[in-house]
Amino acid sequence: MKKKLWIWVASIVGLLLIAGGITYYFIGKSPKMVSNGMEQMPVTVQKASERELIETILVTGKIVPESEQKVFLEADKGSISEYKVAENQAVKAGEALFLYDSSKIDTEYNRAVRQRDLTKSRGKTEQNQIAEINKRVAEAKKKVESGEGTQEEVNQLSNEKVQLEIQYEATKAEIASAQDEINEIAARKKEMTVVSKIDGIVVKVNQNVAQTETGTPEPVIHVISSQPYKVIGTMSEFDAVKIKQGQPVIIRPKVYKDRVWNGSVETVSQFPNEDGASGEEFASGGAQGGNVTMYPFKVAITDDTSELRQGFHVSLEIQVKLNESAQTLVIPHSALMNEGGVDVAYVLVDGKLSRREVQTGGMSDEWMEVIEGVKLGEQVVITPYEGMHDGMEVVSYDEVE
Repeated sequence: MKKKLWIWVASIVGLLLIAGGITYYFIGKSPKMVSNGMEQMPVTVQKASERELIETILVTGKIVPESEQKVFLEADKGSISEYKVAENQAVKAGEALFLYDSSKIDTEYNRAVRQRDLTKSRGKTEQNQIAEINKRVAEAKKKVESGEGTQEEVNQLSNEKVQLEIQYEATKAEIASAQDEINEIAARKKEMTVVSKIDGIVVKVNQNVAQTETGTPEPVIHVISSQPYKVIGTMSEFDAVKIKQGQPVIIRPKVYKDRVWNGSVETVSQFPNEDGASGEEFASGGAQGGNVTMYPFKVAITDDTSELRQGFHVSLEIQVKLNESAQTLVIPHSALMNEGGVDVAYVLVDGKLSRREVQTGGMSDEWMEVIEGVKLGEQVVITPYEGMHDGMEVVSYDEVE
């Protein structure tokens, strides 16, 4: 029994010695920092470098056509007499979509034209009469000069001429008024033909829309632009101030998991959307909670949009350059510690740590701009931990590019 007990004790001691030896081996091989003779955690450093500072802003949006036209029935124009297009048909701007029944207007138009023509005919007769009396006045004056006529005859004919000219001026006014009426009726007649305002595709023809006194709840004809699709959405006030026209955009439709389209920012409105705030589904990481004003934006899709559809929801990544210069001095976010409200970084200089108070600027997802405190090429500790101090010696370390 005692022999078995000693065997168990010896086995346990052996295992402990083996485990201790393995632990000592790996600790001895690991990079370490030594300060005042005590082993500390491993240290990794990276050189402060110059990089282009880019932030990726994430927003969401929806694919829409460049433009669209929805045509609703107008109660005061009566019923539709003829449809000129069908669904999926391509149309040009100015092409007829459908016609209202214009029979009453046609009758009114024809009557106005006849009345104008009759007035014109009367005016022509009056012009001929004036031309004839001008001849008679001239002959009467010749007779007066030859002594064969009297001045009284000339005066009488001149009075008749004046009366005819007054009558003709009234007739010309009637003709002009009649033409104005014809033009007004013609304009109404033209409105009875509804035309496409854009080059596009007819996506809906609804011939069974119920007519009501206030119009119709849905369009009779819906046309969308044949131009490439766009993306619209809203972004928070925090992001709107960073976005500029022409910035590149990566577009990820939610229905295509592993595919992307390229685009560019077309517009960001200077005015908030109608509800002004909220819009949580569009809010991005810049918002810090509370009320957030949302601003509409539009993105042009530069790749082929033939596989996209109106209404697709998409995620967008907008690349924003945070600094005016091409290159900025940066260090990784992880290199910074906050000590008493001050940003601090530790720099490895000749085997010892140098504590630096750092003034920072802009930041991207990975990098922090350094304005003061660290110089280009200095080795900055990117794995700082509590207990580091100025002058601490470093025995070994890892360096990453």
